[in-house]
Amino acid sequence: MMRVTVRRIGSTVFELPKYETPGSVGLDLRAAIEAPLTLEPGARMLVPSGLAIAIPRGYEGQVRARSGLALKHGIWLPNAPGTIDSDYRGEIGVILANSGDAPFEVTPGIRIAQLVICPVTQVRLLEVEILDETDRGGGGFGHTS
Repeated sequence: MMRVTVRRIGSTVFELPKYETPGSVGLDLRAAIEAPLTLEPGARMLVPSGLAIAIPRGYEGQVRARSGLALKHGIWLPNAPGTIDSDYRGEIGVILANSGDAPFEVTPGIRIAQLVICPVTQVRLLEVEILDETDRGGGGFGHTS
């Protein structure tokens, strides 16, 4: 198992993110706030996690929505998955949006998102006049329906 270092930011202290089950892929991020915040329907807000992380080079952090919040309350992440680059050392913030029809209370320590650490590859682009041919070709949105 890879070790990744984290640093706490701010004065709120909650347990470090952990995998909730042996088969979990995401570490649950919590709302590092001192008082409840209300997220009105149609609104969005940036919620601090209280953590900075040192993701190893060759990996990225992906911030993803929690399915229970989405299903039960219409709370989602408009930029999901949000990317945390390996050279970023600032606090992880989570953009929450409310597509539900009722205000949602973000309470201190509530699990608001998942953090997944994934390998990535950097590439060097090479400009050419013609790309290799495939059966799909330039077929785009809905081409297989």
